Amino acid sequence: MALFSQPTARALAILDLLMANPQQAFGLTEMTRRLNLNKATCHAILTTMANYGFLVQDPKTKAYRLGPSIIAAGNAAFAQFPVLEYARPELEALQNELHMGFAVTGRSKLHQVLLAMYGRAAEMIDSFQLGLRLPNTAPVAACFTAFSDAKYLEAWLTRAHDSRGGYNEKLDQKLRVSLIAIRARGFEVTLKTQAEMALRAELGRIHNSWSLTELEDVANKYQHDLCDEHFHLDRIDPKAKYNVSTITVPVFVFKQLPIMCFVAGSADKPITGAQIENIAARMKESADRITALASGRETVG
Repeated sequence: MALFSQPTARALAILDLLMANPQQAFGLTEMTRRLNLNKATCHAILTTMANYGFLVQDPKTKAYRLGPSIIAAGNAAFAQFPVLEYARPELEALQNELHMGFAVTGRSKLHQVLLAMYGRAAEMIDSFQLGLRLPNTAPVAACFTAFSDAKYLEAWLTRAHDSRGGYNEKLDQKLRVSLIAIRARGFEVTLKTQAEMALRAELGRIHNSWSLTELEDVANKYQHDLCDEHFHLDRIDPKAKYNVSTITVPVFVFKQLPIMCFVAGSADKPITGAQIENIAARMKESADRITALASGRETVG
């Protein structure tokens, strides 16, 4: 079992709440209500974070918002991920051209993380805004996994089997077929599911009573339930229509591993297989330009 630090989780929950509501400030009472924290404990955390500049307290309202140390931390993180700077104009152009919302996702060992949004990327993403974390466990984050090595792929699959209580041959085969299809055509297509609808509803509910552990439980249930649904579109018929949730394209830089993924969403009606392929082709053009710029093969004009 992974180690878990409750004091750290409380501080992270405060940051998560403020990042998900960047236009708002929260007083101590509202913070403790939303996070279900002891008032004295919450006050001590807020005071410490404010003393170190991670939060700022309004002298009149006494409400807290993110402080300058977070900006410095964000800039330092951005310096480690400069490819996002090249992505911004490309994704803004894609949004205007294709009339869809776009997002950028990254991955850690255990999560897929929403890094940036352009327009209304998807109803699910809008429910949680920046910082949305979903388990890096099959079938989630398949576009990252399809272009990773065998060891990474097997770990991704194993986490899915473990989440369901043991190895399932039928599920294993289904997931491997989806990965083969993604790698062969160079992009991932997911369909709208009941699991996604349930997750959106839960994210909306939790938004008013923040809890990192509850968010983690809801995200894990989403991953678990997706395994029982037709989530990945493995074969695309150009003439057929599909209820598409997302179209995802990997972005590479120096290694043959995706550093991030572009995600198109917010299709409000079924689209044809030919439209899916056209959207993905346009996204891949942008991804290739970013790869060239980030690796120094091209310069910004």
